Amino acid sequence: MSTSSAHPSIFSDSKGHYDILDGLRGVAAVMVVVFHLFETFAGGNHLKQIINHGYLAVDFFFVLSGFVIGYAYDDRWGKMTLGGFFKRRLIRLHPMIIMGMTIGAIGFYFSASPVVFPGIGTVPVWQLLLTMLVGYTLLPVPPSMEIRGWGEMHPLDGPAWSLFFEYVGNLLYALFIRKFSNKVLAVLVFLAGCALIHMTTTGPNGDVIGGWSLNAPQLRIGFTRLMYPFFAGLLLSRLCKPGQLQHAFLWCSLIVVAVLAFPRVGGSEHLWVNGLYDSLAIIFIFPLVVYMGASGQVKGKLASKVCKFFGDISYPIYIIHYPLIYIFTAWVVDNNVPMVDAWPAALLVLVASVAIAYASLKLYDIPVRKWLTKHFMAKPVSQNHQAKAEFERINAQ
Repeated sequence: MSTSSAHPSIFSDSKGHYDILDGLRGVAAVMVVVFHLFETFAGGNHLKQIINHGYLAVDFFFVLSGFVIGYAYDDRWGKMTLGGFFKRRLIRLHPMIIMGMTIGAIGFYFSASPVVFPGIGTVPVWQLLLTMLVGYTLLPVPPSMEIRGWGEMHPLDGPAWSLFFEYVGNLLYALFIRKFSNKVLAVLVFLAGCALIHMTTTGPNGDVIGGWSLNAPQLRIGFTRLMYPFFAGLLLSRLCKPGQLQHAFLWCSLIVVAVLAFPRVGGSEHLWVNGLYDSLAIIFIFPLVVYMGASGQVKGKLASKVCKFFGDISYPIYIIHYPLIYIFTAWVVDNNVPMVDAWPAALLVLVASVAIAYASLKLYDIPVRKWLTKHFMAKPVSQNHQAKAEFERINAQ
């Protein structure tokens, strides 16, 4: 945890920053990209998927978000309004949502495929632009406006579905759940955990995969995936005081990678076994990893640089990589390219995702968030100092 401040008077009400948690978010986000690249060769059959549980990164993100939201905001409501909270969250998250949708629109026609996306060639430009503008708001696209054919609520940038639920979690927290006592919150978390186990062990797929479509079954998956991890993270921030753990970033990264890369268990005959694995990972392992990460410090220049780099690209790479996956998937399927021949292109997609994410962060996201903070969050008195302080707080959340 980083606790130092170059300007104590300016940052008097700010808190230390959990650098390791940022880095772990980046490790998980890179694993998501790798998961999606391998998914191309599974033919939609997750029993054959390599890096099989990469989809659980979303649930790990929700635990992280709940923890950080509780840590950053729980004790600030006496001097912060609902409007101030929502503005902070929008400034932190929304610029990159707009970037992800824009990149998705640019790459849309390049992902046309007679096999995977046969309808793309018939989509008029006006409809593409309308879908992009709706995507800018993060409002789900109704089935009648789904222009790709996969049933996604955000057909230009599929992973934005989890940001939609992230926003829902923030709304529930700010409007209601922040007022819950720890006992009431614990009851909510317990019931949400039971719902999670029931869904994964009795459902037809034996996993938590889903949440990206605007229909009742998918919305159930999305809300079930949100409720336990997000509010378990919030409860964790209230109850657990971080300890001291050496090499926390290394150990936590290894655990995250191991959980996400673990092979499918149970097979087609015992789907509930894999569902139980998913539930136990979300309910026990991910909160433990967050606690461990909050209990460590990054020491040494190399470790600090690696952790910071992963933290910097964590959100950008997650929200911008999937338009490249659409194009890669169309190329692989249309040309029937086996994995042994496609790996150079897959590596290029991974490197390009990292490069675009980093460039987006430095050239777009940070400048835009600084401008928005200065104009919408800073007070008239000592505006430059106030804007800097607010930006640091928002960037840490």
